[in-house]
Amino acid sequence: MASETPILSIVGVTKTFGGLVAVNDLSMDIHEGEAVGLMGPNGAGKTTIITIISGQYKPDRGMIKFKGNDISGLPPHSICHLGISRTYQIPQPFGNLTALQNIAVAAMYGKGVGKAAAEAEASKIIDIVGLSDKRDVPARDLMAITLKRLELARALATNPKLLLIDEVAAGLIETEIPRLLNILKEVRSMGITYILIEHVLKVMMEAVDRVTVIDYGTKIAEGKPSEVMEDKKVITAYFG
Repeated sequence: MASETPILSIVGVTKTFGGLVAVNDLSMDIHEGEAVGLMGPNGAGKTTIITIISGQYKPDRGMIKFKGNDISGLPPHSICHLGISRTYQIPQPFGNLTALQNIAVAAMYGKGVGKAAAEAEASKIIDIVGLSDKRDVPARDLMAITLKRLELARALATNPKLLLIDEVAAGLIETEIPRLLNILKEVRSMGITYILIEHVLKVMMEAVDRVTVIDYGTKIAEGKPSEVMEDKKVITAYFG
């Protein structure tokens, strides 16, 4: 069950790049324990939003509140230590380190633990994302799809309360989607709230409680996945 007080509040956030309005007066609440989808056509502003939440961009107007506190403008490392972590569409692991070592580094940084404790935590997380057979493989030798799961594992290792997941299903074939859905269920069972950006509709339909749809940085729809998919504004935004 979601709590009454939002774990995250986006309040009237606007972000521009030159003459381009990437996010336009956006407001939305995320409650603890929720899984919320963020949808929209390419260029709608989805990744910009999570980049603002994670501190790499500062909003031009509005604020981001985490557990009731304004975190707008805090640097990314401070926001990570507060309990917000994110994945990237294009993973950038340490290529010379093994999969396990990459996760352990994230645990050392995010949880502030020593090497032995970080490696123990990494061993648990690498099992969760199904990469135990790749634990000793250098990241540079992993396939792109496998790197997506490693990216998710690294984010989990920072001990987040809120996880921002950016297109983790991109590139998956149909038979690989059930495994990803099981991983996301495991993430929820760990008590982690998450926002999921995803174009693979099967994942969005099954992995979130509700969906917010944006177009040109503006919220155009919000509700249960099945309801949102039938919204005329959403259909127009995607298909014209």
